[in-house]
Amino acid sequence: MLKEWGDGSDGIVISMASSPGLPKTSLPWADGDIDLESPNRNLAPISTELDSRGRLRVGGCLLSDLAARFGTPLYVLDELSLRQACVAYREALLRHYPGPSLAIYASKANSSLAITALVASEGLGLDAVSAGELLTALEGGMPPERIVLHGNNKSAEEMQLALQHGVAVVVDNWRDLELLQELCQGLSSKVPLLLRFTPGIECHTHEYIRTGHLDSKFGFDPDQLETVLRFLANCSWAHLRGLHAHIGSQIFELTPHRDLAAVLADALLLARSLGHNVTDLNVGGGLGIRYVNSDDPPSIDCWVQVVAEAIAGACKERGLDLPRLLCEPGRSLVASAGITLYQIGSRKEIAGFSTYVAVDGGMSDNPRPITYQSEYTACLADQAAAPAVEKVTLVGKHCESGDVLLRNLDLPASKPGDVLVVLATGAYNASMASNYNRIPRPAAVLVADGRAELVQRRERPDELLRYDVLPERLK
Repeated sequence: MLKEWGDGSDGIVISMASSPGLPKTSLPWADGDIDLESPNRNLAPISTELDSRGRLRVGGCLLSDLAARFGTPLYVLDELSLRQACVAYREALLRHYPGPSLAIYASKANSSLAITALVASEGLGLDAVSAGELLTALEGGMPPERIVLHGNNKSAEEMQLALQHGVAVVVDNWRDLELLQELCQGLSSKVPLLLRFTPGIECHTHEYIRTGHLDSKFGFDPDQLETVLRFLANCSWAHLRGLHAHIGSQIFELTPHRDLAAVLADALLLARSLGHNVTDLNVGGGLGIRYVNSDDPPSIDCWVQVVAEAIAGACKERGLDLPRLLCEPGRSLVASAGITLYQIGSRKEIAGFSTYVAVDGGMSDNPRPITYQSEYTACLADQAAAPAVEKVTLVGKHCESGDVLLRNLDLPASKPGDVLVVLATGAYNASMASNYNRIPRPAAVLVADGRAELVQRRERPDELLRYDVLPERLK
């Protein structure tokens, strides 16, 4: 049965599926209750509601109405889910780590002024990897002292912007150090740095999102660590504030994080023995989320507990004072808060093979399926509780055979104009969107308490020409 709050007299029945005995696609999250404390474990945003007519609402807003009002494709972000994920990290760190701590949002997952402002208001920091992300963070109200600049090939302009605002720089390689040494000549204050190195830990995830193993473009090799630390000890402009190591993304395993704690603590011991007053240990992020029913990621609290206890234990074994513990969640903060709305268009049935159902977006607004072979969950906005009657291949409108969003999707009977909802698209969809086939990027709205606010406007086709230059001789 469905857990229901309200009698439907106002047209809304808040429904959280709790029985695997429901028809297969009655609700796409039909094998367990919504986890109100750890949004990364949910397929749907926390505020998801099913009204008395079987239509989906998020943040108190009817999804089909949002599609009609703002157009499709449309990114929808549930403020409640994002805030709760921030609270979950903040409170878990306070609960499980006996020293100081800070959760830092990895803004590459989804960077915008609105998300920055929201995350900053919850007391988190932010990780930027470009001038664009850094400017967004600063303009969105993130305090510079809570920002770190990452990147394996930072430009002089990006470095200069960080130095100008007092943002800590994560040193990734010797080129970073060469640039900083040039830029810091004449500075009166020391530059706050974190040193990134590869810990040599592999996780069972896609090869493109494994970053902790030795054969990686990120960070210094472990055998270079002492050399770099000795070099920095002689740099009058440098204040080595922290050490950083990251083992990957979309991780469900906990053991690698325990292993990482020992590696970081050894590095901390070495750094302090060489005269560096290192106060921060940054374990990166990587906690996975639930994209399909079979996914079972750890809760935010469980992940933080394992990391916090491992760092505290490793430091105690080595007689080290507790550092400030930093972590950098991205996907697990924002992915489950987001959904994408599409309008169904053409249909092609091939007897004995596939039924293709096309939507008005695809790989330009969600490149993850064609890039990572990622899987998603989807349903019809106004028939979320209807039983499935067919299995379809959901495809985009781009001129690529590989523009496939979902295969073997169970759907009720659908028709052109129906609004389709793809869940858990809050991370690496808007941020990786492109203008392939010169298709404008979607709008984005933030929903809460029945209110929908535009946070990124839709591009117009004519705007795609704004950077084109036509030489006079071709006119």
